[in-house]
Amino acid sequence: MDSTSLVIGGTKAEGFVIPLGPVNLVFVKTEKGLVGCGAVDVQALEKFGYPAAKVRPSAGPSIRTVDDILTGTIAAANGPARALGITEGMSGREALERL
Repeated sequence: MDSTSLVIGGTKAEGFVIPLGPVNLVFVKTEKGLVGCGAVDVQALEKFGYPAAKVRPSAGPSIRTVDDILTGTIAAANGPARALGITEGMSGREALERL
């Protein structure tokens, strides 16, 4: 597992890349919520009131790195994330700025 500390829009965040065989589980979390790859179940996290969104890659077949999260496009956001202004179509970086 690799982790990276980031500052996005003045907010501290931590990015994680967890190798799972041929794919990576990738997400960036802040104190309020997270933005992750397609493996993140945003609806399950909604049941806990936790803001979460998942991105699709801007290039290539899958999210492999933290940079892919930042440049990817939000494909889905749960209710708590939407309440913070996160919507489909924005970049992962834009979503994290709202978290």
